[in-house]
Amino acid sequence: MSQRALVTGAGGFIGSHLVSYLRQQGWWVCGVDQKRPEFADSDADEFIVGDLRDAEVARAACEGIDEIYALAADMGGMGFISRDPATILHNNALININTIRAAQLAGVSRYFLASSACIYPEHIQSTPDATALREVDAFPANPQDSYGWEKLMAELLCRYYREQHGMEIRIARYHNIYGPNGTYDGGREKAPAAMCRKVALAGENGSIEVWGDGSQTRSFCYVDDCVEGTYRLMRSDCRVPLNIGSDRLVTIDELARLVFDAASRDDLDIEHIEGPQGVRGRNSDNTLLRETLGWEPKIPLEKGLLETYQWISGKLTAASAS
Repeated sequence: MSQRALVTGAGGFIGSHLVSYLRQQGWWVCGVDQKRPEFADSDADEFIVGDLRDAEVARAACEGIDEIYALAADMGGMGFISRDPATILHNNALININTIRAAQLAGVSRYFLASSACIYPEHIQSTPDATALREVDAFPANPQDSYGWEKLMAELLCRYYREQHGMEIRIARYHNIYGPNGTYDGGREKAPAAMCRKVALAGENGSIEVWGDGSQTRSFCYVDDCVEGTYRLMRSDCRVPLNIGSDRLVTIDELARLVFDAASRDDLDIEHIEGPQGVRGRNSDNTLLRETLGWEPKIPLEKGLLETYQWISGKLTAASAS
């Protein structure tokens, strides 16, 4: 009989990809989310449509499960994060508290928490030439926004459950995960998806809008690398939070131009406008990742953006034709 995994947030972007990956590894997988995946059928053996803010939903989902991948979160891009801080902290705190408590009561053997690079202190991310963030840089704590504080609180919750109840916990700090089958409009999309949408919709000799001056920097990790790294971490003996992300730093303007290249559009310009930008610079230090897992993300940004652009462009073309 195959082992049984639960993926919370299985209706979301990373969660839906992780369900498919786990199935390929031979796991029986249950997914739980408020909704099923928007863009493709779930590969889960069982899918529970439910709200993990309800402790009874979490309890029922965890019954008979061997391992849990806790990805469920109320989140989105900088527009959403800057607009709804109380909603983010309230909803995600309830989800995390309910899920880990249910996991402990069910005797789950191993628990994974999807954390975020947003937990790192704002003052060490104040310039575009970002110093790569090491896992030990998390404290003294000073995340920029409520999403970062909520993720840091979830990490501490996991640590205390390990110390008090002996749970095997694994934590990854994701750095800007992107790829197909993710939200690309509506206000919750991340920068790569937003860029791809804007380029796909841009008229001939037109321009796309970029929030800020475009010199703010980030690293971006393709979703296939993310789920592989997550699984490798779960199978490892690593009991400390670990970065999962690319260590290739690009400006937001450079990201836009890479999408221009993916779309074969040399006729477009960038228009800088006011808007939420987040920290000025953020990059992943992968030293501990390489030492611990003997692995790091390998899919080039150009390849990942090409896959993402083609998927989003295809969705927009199909929508306009319907």
